[in-house]
Amino acid sequence: MNNNEVLLKVEHLCQYFRMGNRDFKAVDDVSFDVKKGEVFGLVGESGCGKTTTGRSIIKLYDITSGNIYFNGERIGAGTRSYKDAIKKARKDAAAKIKELRAQAKENPERKDEIKEQIAAVQDECARIVAENKQQIREANAITRGSRCVKQIQMIFQDPIASLDPRMTVREIISEGLIINGIRDKEVINQKVYDILEMVGLVREHADRYPHEFSGGQRQRIGIARAVIMEPEMIIADEPISALDVSIQAQVINLLNDLRERLGLTILFIAHDLSVVKYFSDRIGVMYFGKMVELADADELFKHPLHPYTKSLLSAIPLPDPQYEKKRVRMVYNPLAEHDYSKNLPSMREVSPGHFVYCNDEEEKKYKEQLQ
Repeated sequence: MNNNEVLLKVEHLCQYFRMGNRDFKAVDDVSFDVKKGEVFGLVGESGCGKTTTGRSIIKLYDITSGNIYFNGERIGAGTRSYKDAIKKARKDAAAKIKELRAQAKENPERKDEIKEQIAAVQDECARIVAENKQQIREANAITRGSRCVKQIQMIFQDPIASLDPRMTVREIISEGLIINGIRDKEVINQKVYDILEMVGLVREHADRYPHEFSGGQRQRIGIARAVIMEPEMIIADEPISALDVSIQAQVINLLNDLRERLGLTILFIAHDLSVVKYFSDRIGVMYFGKMVELADADELFKHPLHPYTKSLLSAIPLPDPQYEKKRVRMVYNPLAEHDYSKNLPSMREVSPGHFVYCNDEEEKKYKEQLQ
């Protein structure tokens, strides 16, 4: 891709779900950007947080912390980090004041001096609390507002569960138009007919119900529902995983055609790496809620660095009996692969455009491997 204009920017995205007295970290400190016109693949095993990331971007979930920018506008903001900063400021201030008061008892002659120090600690705490409360108010306003999100549409994984069985295809596809204020029935019908033909269906399908279609046709209806809103970006959440292999190729080709015809940017979520390589310009690999590697598609397949990425690639079967006899399946064991007791990991650029989640020692090793 020659276009370097960033359309979507995700910064330190965290999505935690409350489970009793603890948090389940579905997505933990994930950052990436998607350039205009590209297909960004997000891969990883089931339960790694891919779908949660997509749903958080489109605001089906209120994010825990982090920021999401679309076309330069902040459309998502979490409040957890600000609330944590307030708690920490109050706790630190209380501990410091307690210590100063103890000093005042031991040194009565320094009472006035210590009193001033306590006032300074209280003022600093009040400043931090006020700043973070303002950030929370702004984040809440962003969460409630921002009409920009309608420029991002989503294609869901299950073509059966994502379509209302009581609505006709016409009602399903046109629902977004009606919500956004279009009332002219002729305009709506013409748009529905045009989009049906664009996705490989016919206008006679408009008055049928979802149960009258095959899985591949239902997914085409889901694609039509997303595309009719004329979005700039589509989040495709494993759109082919529930389909037969022959139908998968048709849906991928359809998405490719729509991308070229409409100039779409696509965040493609999947766990089939061979499909992702064919379809994506850049690929991000997720494991247990964290992004562990990010690179151009060709670069990732030629030079996988993170052990988990190598494990995923080793699981790809090829239609070659000789190769399959020799193929060694790698198993990723994070406890055996990494020692983060002394040096903590972070996302680092080990070569231009190639990022890996690693610590200092691993970064040095990965750079040597690329030489």
